[in-house]
Amino acid sequence: MAKKVTKIGVLTSGGDAPGMNAAVRAVVRTGLYHGLEVYGIMRGYQGLIEDDIVQMDSRSVANIIQRGGTILKTARCKEFYEPEGREKAYQILKKRGIDGLVIIGGDGSFRGAVKFSQEFDIPCIGIAGTIDKDIYGTDFTIGFDTAVNTAVEAIDKIRDTMDAHDRIFIIEVMGRDAGYIALHSGIATGAENILIPERKTDINDVIRSLQEKERRKKLVNLIVVAEGDDFGGADEVERTISEKLPQAEIRVCILGHIQRGGSPSCLDRLIASRMGFHAVESLVEGRYNVFVGILNNKMHYIPLEAAVKNKAKISDEWMRIVKILAS
Repeated sequence: MAKKVTKIGVLTSGGDAPGMNAAVRAVVRTGLYHGLEVYGIMRGYQGLIEDDIVQMDSRSVANIIQRGGTILKTARCKEFYEPEGREKAYQILKKRGIDGLVIIGGDGSFRGAVKFSQEFDIPCIGIAGTIDKDIYGTDFTIGFDTAVNTAVEAIDKIRDTMDAHDRIFIIEVMGRDAGYIALHSGIATGAENILIPERKTDINDVIRSLQEKERRKKLVNLIVVAEGDDFGGADEVERTISEKLPQAEIRVCILGHIQRGGSPSCLDRLIASRMGFHAVESLVEGRYNVFVGILNNKMHYIPLEAAVKNKAKISDEWMRIVKILAS
């Protein structure tokens, strides 16, 4: 029988995502409802190793649900990759009597949680907080909806000037290893080409499509590129197209970290609240070392190890939609 959890810690790790604060709020208040002591761990695993931990009450998370970023701060911690770093973290938790962890983050954060839970008797629950939406086993990740809507709003504004000048615009969005922001924002803004890490880019195919549209007198063309696209990102795409189509007027816009910030959307606040609530319920019920996901609007509990071993995949259907609707 699993031991009863009485004190839990919550941390945000890796890249920040809009809605993390809503998840922290849900974890704290659900924990307090169940009579648990709740501790906020500052700066992710780095703060855990350095014992930068504060006890939280209901007022600690007042008026944060609408705020972007994370009140707990976040960091990437190389020391936690090493057994000595994880041992240090365990000793600090043991000293404080914290016997359960909720980790809000992405793939790298979950990998750390898997190793930690395998080595020590601290149950861990993962909540997917990443704008990339690249976690296996959930239809939603906290921050994706806000980030993609930020990208859509920016691209819509760029389209106005693109149309006024008959230009080709190449927009680079975030997505080092995953193309979901590029895919969704590109479809939503009517992009003629969408380049993502999951598909090898045939730049000659892109150029042929632009030449064909030029023959049809379609001079306004939008290309959305994920930063991790294998061809090298927006600047490299622009350089190659300029060489092949020297008469074309081309502009590049890299949206960058604007996609990480801002007040979370209603959807991100809702899923963050729901996931935070169920993360604590899992600890209370003795369901340990799982990742809390939402599939077909139902809660799913996937072993953390399975979440990091598998990758979310973009279906061929989406790419076919892109090709047909951009014709």
